[in-house]
Parts: sequence; C-alpha cells; structure tokens
Amino acid sequence: MLQPLSYVLVTPYTVAKSRTGGVLSRLLSRISLELVGAQMVTFDKETTEAFAQIIERRSAAACCGASRDILGSYIRQNMGPSEDGLLHRSLFLVFRGDNPTKELSNVCGAFQKDAYDVETVTGESIRDTYADLIYADESKQTLRYFEPAVITASEQKEAEAVIKLFAEWLPTQNNLIHNRPDSCYEDVERTLVIIKPDNWRHASSRPGMIIDMFSRSGLRIVAIKVLKMSVSQAIQFYGPTKEGLKKRLAPIYGMQARELLEREFNIPLTEELENTLTESFGDMYSEEQFERIVEFMAGIKTYERPKEEWDEPGLVKSMILVYEGKDAIGKIRTILGATDPTKAAAGTIRREFGSNICINAAHASDSVESAVREMGILEVEKNHLGGVLQHYVANR
Repeated sequence: MLQPLSYVLVTPYTVAKSRTGGVLSRLLSRISLELVGAQMVTFDKETTEAFAQIIERRSAAACCGASRDILGSYIRQNMGPSEDGLLHRSLFLVFRGDNPTKELSNVCGAFQKDAYDVETVTGESIRDTYADLIYADESKQTLRYFEPAVITASEQKEAEAVIKLFAEWLPTQNNLIHNRPDSCYEDVERTLVIIKPDNWRHASSRPGMIIDMFSRSGLRIVAIKVLKMSVSQAIQFYGPTKEGLKKRLAPIYGMQARELLEREFNIPLTEELENTLTESFGDMYSEEQFERIVEFMAGIKTYERPKEEWDEPGLVKSMILVYEGKDAIGKIRTILGATDPTKAAAGTIRREFGSNICINAAHASDSVESAVREMGILEVEKNHLGGVLQHYVANR
C-alpha cells in the first residue's frame, strides 16, 4: 500500500513577500517526510471554491467552526482571481511518509490570537513567525486582519480530499506561470536555477536557505518543480562544457602524469611524451570528470545504465526554479557567486554552501540564450506532480 500523502499550500501573500525560502527551511529541517513534488499554481474560481469547501467541511474535533469559516473566507478572497482577473501565485508542496498530516500540522502550527503584549508572541512554528490573526477589539467578535501564511490539512481525510482535487486539476496547468499583463513583461528576463543534489542528501534547511538568499534579488519565482534529472538530461545540459573541460584539464593532467612518472622512475621525460600523455591519459581523465558531473546530477554514470534507459528519472533529487524580472540573469549570478566556492565572494551562495567546483550548491544560467536552452532540456513548463497525485488517488 502506498504511503499517505499530505500537503502544504504557501499563500500568495507569503510567496509575494519572498518568505518561501523561510517556510521551506522550517519544513525540510523539522520533518521526517519526503518532499515528492512542488508546483507554483494560480487558482481559478472553480478550484478556489472547491478548496474552500473542503476546508469548511473540517470536523469539529479537528477545528472549531469559527476557524473553518475564517479560513474558508480567506481562500475565496485571496487565493482565487481578483476582481480585475489577476491571478495570484501560490506554492503547492506535497510530502510523503508515515502520518504526514500530523507532522506538517505540527510544524505549520496553530494561529496565535491577537497579542496585546508583544512579548507574549513566539516564533516556534511557521505560523508563529509568518501568520497573523488580529481582532478589532478584545471581544474578538470582529476580525481586523487575517493572514495564515500556509494552509495544511487538519486530518488525513481532509488531505485525501485536497490531493484528489489537485490530482484532477494540476495536470491541466502549465508549470511556468504567466499571470501578469503583457505590458509588465517588457525588458523582463527569465533565468533557470537548480538547487543541486548535495543539498538533498539528508533533511536540511539548506534548500530553503538558498532560496531565501536568492530572494535578495527582488525577482519573482514563476516555476518550481522537484526533479530527478535523467542521464540524458544531464548529458544534454552539461554537454557544452565537455570540450571546455578537455581543453582546460587535459594539459594539466598530462603535465601531472609526466611529473609522476619522472618521480617514480627517476628519469627525465620529453615534452613530446607529455603531449602524448595529454592526448591519451589527459583526454581520458577529462572524460571521466565529465562522467562525474553526470553522476553528481543524475546519480549514475552513463556507462552504468543501458542507453535505452537514459531517459528514465535519475537517482538523486534537485529542485528547479525559474526567476523572472529585469536583469534576472545578472542578479541571480551575483548572488550565486563564482563557480569555484573558494574564489566566490563572501555572502554568496557558493561561498556559504559550496564544497568544490562540481559540488557547488546551485546552478544558474549565464545568459538569456543559455536559460532558454536549459529550460527546454529540463522541460520547465511540465511538472510530474499531477501524475504523482493521479497515481496515488488511483492506487489508494
């Protein structure tokens, strides 16, 4: 039997305020669940209403009637299209594990009531930090302001209903959000970011912290997905670097091979022999470095999987994001830092989280042309999450 799924929905306000990274940090570092998918979504009226109705059917044991009504009203007013038809971005996260609803509910937390003494406010849970429930007066009869920050299921039955709703709706949605008037896209760039597999080896706040650092750019996230890069995708993605690796590394390895042989056999070797070593051993070793890049990104080397299986998902996880805004390429690259973490500026992502030239935390496109090519290879307009939910619903 499939392990149960549950969800966290990050609200449009939280997304717009660039708090997405902070929310992810709390979730990924404090739960034992697996993140199986993520997708940026914009709700239509029908899906908004269906979602609100599911929330309003919460049992009395799980939630008081007032909270149900407040949350249902919030969903209708804030999650769906505005009166002028503008669509708002929310982030839908799906987790798998034993008792996922309880774990996610604990990390998301309850709503703190209006605190007239600021020193009574705590920041333990996600809602403690990012949500507000403020009444007009001490009688708590009139609501002045409410922002839940995140929405998650109160019990597994509710989670199943939401999963079923999204299983029907998500496959019809483009993973890449285009939710503003065309006039807003003048001089706007889109760039691809990969949060690499070294950030996903164990439960960690690192992916969220990296996204939080990128938020300094002031750019909008318009696509997110969890991806296990295939061998074929890794070869296509890093293919343009292969010849560069050979040209840069082969002479170094040829020279090092000559020096090792001279020390081992205590005889001087000619420059001609060094050139031969470069063309043979150097080229071969450079090829192996490329294989290591493929292995790092896909979890497997090309010669470890039959060619007819190269298109199958790899063995390690990455997160793909698309950022949008003016000078998106330059802003993201500046925050990312130099390819070699030891040479990256202080305060950059690679200086903070990178280990070496290969294991350097994240990737970002270096030009508009590269961004277009890379987004095509990784199919940013598609997201497997809808299919995951359909399989789950069909087999529960």
